Amino acid sequence: MSAVDRLSDYLDQMVQGSGDAVTFTEGMDESTFLTDLKTQRAVVMCLMIVGEAASRIVAEHPEFTKANTSVPWRSIRGMRNRIAHGYFDIDLHVVWQTVGELPSLVAQLSKISN
Repeated sequence: MSAVDRLSDYLDQMVQGSGDAVTFTEGMDESTFLTDLKTQRAVVMCLMIVGEAASRIVAEHPEFTKANTSVPWRSIRGMRNRIAHGYFDIDLHVVWQTVGELPSLVAQLSKISN
């Protein structure tokens, strides 16, 4: 598989993970999210997937990230790292806020992946 094909796969993974997180929290408010362990864990896993895909894009396709600075690559990677390395200290309020930003991310990714 060529590097370009992988770029497309990574972008698709970011869109899918983002969409899943939004779907999992549909109809919830923050207080409901904060009491729903299953949804919390599902959303955190989605954010891990999004962040891992973004990390690979940054590492393997730096020219692409430089050409698409509207996507907050560093922030996405940072969220993934905070989740992976500080799992027991995850701030669920930040996770909730992040989910609210995912539709905008999906829109940005859709523009640049075509």
